[in-house]
Amino acid sequence: MNIGTHGGSCSHSCCLRVQNLSVKIGSESILTDVNMHVHCGELVALIGPNGAGKSTLLKAILGQQEYSGVISFSVPGQRNRHAKIGYVPQTPSFDPGDPVTVADLFACCMSKRPAFLGISKAMREKILACLQRVSGEELVDKRVGTLSGGELQRVLLALALEPLPNVLILDEPLSGVDVEGMEALMEMLDDILKTYDLSIVMTTHDFGMLHKYADQVYLIDRGVVCSGTAAEVLDSRSFHQVFHRKGGI
Repeated sequence: MNIGTHGGSCSHSCCLRVQNLSVKIGSESILTDVNMHVHCGELVALIGPNGAGKSTLLKAILGQQEYSGVISFSVPGQRNRHAKIGYVPQTPSFDPGDPVTVADLFACCMSKRPAFLGISKAMREKILACLQRVSGEELVDKRVGTLSGGELQRVLLALALEPLPNVLILDEPLSGVDVEGMEALMEMLDDILKTYDLSIVMTTHDFGMLHKYADQVYLIDRGVVCSGTAAEVLDSRSFHQVFHRKGGI
């Protein structure tokens, strides 16, 4: 488990702060008065029933959703720094018959040169270096549509880590991944936290990994219902009330 070492102080650590954030779409309040504090080196999990506002919160942090309140990123000794954010959306689907390879996908995202014109040696080396961060070099020539759930998550994660972000946002990264793949993915995220100076914010409906890997857990249901360690949140009365009212986990 990656243990948060900052104890709530930002004096020696970069941090992401969400303060009094609210989102209203039309006449409907999606989120109200959300407060969240994430240090670099921490993995923070957002949990909650479907429709609770978790993805809306991620979109607000990404700048894709209008909101009221304050979202800020700070580094000791620096002012007005804008966070570099890496993002892995909920697993997209690809046609198994599509000839696009992992190398093609990277080339399209990382270069203005059309992939069908070929990939230069320098670009291929850069792609392999990106995949090396997630131990995925062997995937470089595989067709994207034939990747397993865990392999696809590794590829998308490698893309999100180029260039290296301050904050890595993952929307349901464990969805469509088998139990063995979940463990491997969470171990990889833990290694990334230890290797790079960044923080991870992820949504998930799979609670079994939280005790081992999450530094903080936020229970979201149109706002922050409760937060704390995985044990504090999963054992709380609020957790059972929210999921009982919504018809189960």
